[in-house]
Amino acid sequence: MKATSATPSTSAPVAHNALPPPSATSNARSSRIAPHSHIKGLGLTSDGLAAPDGAGFIGQTNAREACGVVVDLVKSRKFSGRALLLVGAPGTGKTALALAVSHELGNKVPFCPMVGSEVYSTEVKKTEVLAESFRRAIGLRIKETKEVYEGEVTELTPAESENPLSGYGKTVSHVIVGLKTVKGTKQLRLDPTIYEAILKEKIVVGDVIYVEANTGAVKRVGRSDAYASSYDLESETYVPLPKGDVHKRKELVQDVTLGDLDAANARPQGGQDIMSVMGSLVKSGRTEVTDKLRREVNKVVKGYVDQGVAEVVPGVVFIDEVHMLDIECFTYLNALLESPMAPTVILATNRGNALVRGTTDVVSPHGIPVDLLDRCLIVKTDGYNREQIGKVVQLRANVEGLKLGPGVLERIAEEGERGSMRYALQLLTPASILAGLSGRSQIEVEDIGEMNELFLDAKTSATNIGADGGFDGG
Repeated sequence: MKATSATPSTSAPVAHNALPPPSATSNARSSRIAPHSHIKGLGLTSDGLAAPDGAGFIGQTNAREACGVVVDLVKSRKFSGRALLLVGAPGTGKTALALAVSHELGNKVPFCPMVGSEVYSTEVKKTEVLAESFRRAIGLRIKETKEVYEGEVTELTPAESENPLSGYGKTVSHVIVGLKTVKGTKQLRLDPTIYEAILKEKIVVGDVIYVEANTGAVKRVGRSDAYASSYDLESETYVPLPKGDVHKRKELVQDVTLGDLDAANARPQGGQDIMSVMGSLVKSGRTEVTDKLRREVNKVVKGYVDQGVAEVVPGVVFIDEVHMLDIECFTYLNALLESPMAPTVILATNRGNALVRGTTDVVSPHGIPVDLLDRCLIVKTDGYNREQIGKVVQLRANVEGLKLGPGVLERIAEEGERGSMRYALQLLTPASILAGLSGRSQIEVEDIGEMNELFLDAKTSATNIGADGGFDGG
């Protein structure tokens, strides 16, 4: 049903407590804009040097170049089992650097982000959560060459014979399948169990299928485009006639992680009876994987690697707010880093000298024990000056599709320098809503002033706390 277009009204000022007028684009689907939507990579040149502004980053040239070196080491698989620690004040881009590293590595390298407080679960142990994240960050690329029969089905004839167990019924003895490609045709005589798979896939004459020679697995690719009709809307997927011979070799590449293999083997396979089905429904969603099972999976993986069938792709584990881990987790983290199958670990924290969680008297830099700190390469993120804050604000305004009036950028940059850059960025969207309520299409300086009257930044709020810990004047 088409939406009726509203007639434009006069642009009279609107009260701040009124609802905004409906816009012509209100029904358009808009994608959600995340805090780091503007980060597209590290913004490095071919020489590994960081441009002042690039790929969504403003400044942080030293940190970006250091992360670029780590990316090259990860790609060359020479950084496995080592750790990179990002330290700096809140809002200086530590999480953005980790996301940029994941962009640079691409989709083929596993990247597993987590927050330090995720380990505190009532379902599984703390060490199990860490081990699971490490296993999900180690990829396994399996390359397999299979013999397949592929083509368009031209004939599908089941051959029946007398059932030897009963004199009244008949059973399928074999099935005749004709397959056609651009190069030729072939008639196959297949086992009756394959005919059951054909029935499950609902394959009919005119479908394009392939049958694996070793396992007998049947896969329906789609309907041959020779049968394509002139309907505007169809539920069928039409595919072209396969090229080459009917009998061919196909190389298949599948990417999985060790975490996937652990979960698949740890999940118990119940029966088909009603009690087994009901039991699987009421069981807990998470299953703890034993070390014995992981060793068995590692043994199978090593066999695949030795045969040349698979290759291990070490990925990256990113632990944000790492100071939230306790002394037991840090000890276990040391053991995980020393294991033969260990990914690259990126840690991030905004703490200075802090008490190590789980202890009463151990104060350590960044809240991390010294023995783990000694294993890390440490990268410091720098604060932003007013000019850089202004560039970041302008970048975010472009991403969010906001228009800034004269003097607005300078005013927000001033607020960011006085309070924090996060506070400055958070003023953008409320100010744009306020401007829309006033009937304007761009943010003006008075909108920022009114936002400061409505909201407080962290430093201003802290000054309102009295010496007794309560609020002044209340």
